[in-house]
Amino acid sequence: MKTSVVERFTRYVKIYTQSDHDSTTFPTTARQFDLARLLVEELQDLGLVDVFMDSSGYVYGTLPANTTAPAPVIGFVAHMDTSPDLTGKDVKPQFVEYNGGDIVLNHEKNIVLSPREFPDLNKYVGKTLITTDGTTLLGADDKAGLAEIMAALEYMAAHSEIKHGVIKVGFTPDEEVGHGADRFDIAGFGADFAYTMDGGEIGELQYENFNAAAAKINIQGRSVHPGSSKNKMINAALVGIELNNLLPAEKRPDSTEGYEGFFHLTHFNADVEEAELKYIIREHDRATFDAMKVNLMAIVDQLNAKYGDRVVLELNDSYYNMKEKIEPVMHVIDLARSAMEAVGVEPGPGAAEVPDVPVVERIEGAVHHGHLAAVPDEVVERDNHVCDTVLATRRLAPATPTSVPTTSRSRVWRSTSGVPSSLLSRWVMSTWGASSPSECE
Repeated sequence: MKTSVVERFTRYVKIYTQSDHDSTTFPTTARQFDLARLLVEELQDLGLVDVFMDSSGYVYGTLPANTTAPAPVIGFVAHMDTSPDLTGKDVKPQFVEYNGGDIVLNHEKNIVLSPREFPDLNKYVGKTLITTDGTTLLGADDKAGLAEIMAALEYMAAHSEIKHGVIKVGFTPDEEVGHGADRFDIAGFGADFAYTMDGGEIGELQYENFNAAAAKINIQGRSVHPGSSKNKMINAALVGIELNNLLPAEKRPDSTEGYEGFFHLTHFNADVEEAELKYIIREHDRATFDAMKVNLMAIVDQLNAKYGDRVVLELNDSYYNMKEKIEPVMHVIDLARSAMEAVGVEPGPGAAEVPDVPVVERIEGAVHHGHLAAVPDEVVERDNHVCDTVLATRRLAPATPTSVPTTSRSRVWRSTSGVPSSLLSRWVMSTWGASSPSECE
């Protein structure tokens, strides 16, 4: 099976499937269909049934049960697209027998992968590594997940002595741009629970995640000849810098770790007349997450009061922490942990509890930096958002917009009816367990 995993992986990474943040189509790039069609063929060759690709590029298939004993319907999920952050076209995988030290990925361009910059390399001394030539993404996120699932299906189909119930597989487009779950057919998939094969190193087992939002900020400046611009020019680029500097410096990714939330500036394009900034916002605690969004909105209001309604904020919740939904059905996680241990993989330490820090202390921290004058009571209310956080079997609750004021011109909120614009980039489908579906209606 090891050979199958490697062969499949190196085949999949050569297929260009990069998604696109700015596209309005679904999937965001037609090239994702190329890999989807190949996976349909391979699933059919393995003997799966009900294999198909839908019009949105999702691939589904079923490995029938080979036992009559009662067994849950288990699903496995991975995504086909690669990140837009670096090109995934013309990927050239190469094998490195790693004995430590620097790895020269590309002699001609002098591209070096060094443990001085990436100390995790030291964990893999004595291993065979698969890398690129340094000019592209490799695409292991998440073509490694695809290869793992396909190789496991191949093995199970060839070894009838391994008894199993019905197994479902689902491969999604557009996960890297936050839309992987948008059109996933939960009812049609029909799993009691499922696992996403995605993530980091061996042993990683996740069942909680950050609450996430995306912010896009447009700033309109006023260009005046610099020789006569006093008290007239408004430099949009400088307003953008001012906005970024008003956010707490200790809440940037280079200053946080673990459960600590952050504002991450991912894009800044600016000149005198116009500036565009894009942020992702992350925080495990829901109340603190809402407070961070209000913080950003307050900064936008502050700049609009100063410069005259020139800053427009578009703020969208992307997905929420799935921990609350998983905890009632922890047997799903226990099964995965037991399976890992059975094959000699030591599960990671798991998800530690969020430190019990009163919400008021975190909010006061924002006030201390002058970034948040007040937090409306409704912001710290615990609305029933848990229904939005997890793809639950056989139903999907609609999203509800966060309960913060949205009256100012500077605040543009997009809420959805029906399927949210994005749910979870790493998620586990769970049964409703002891929870009543009616609680989410």
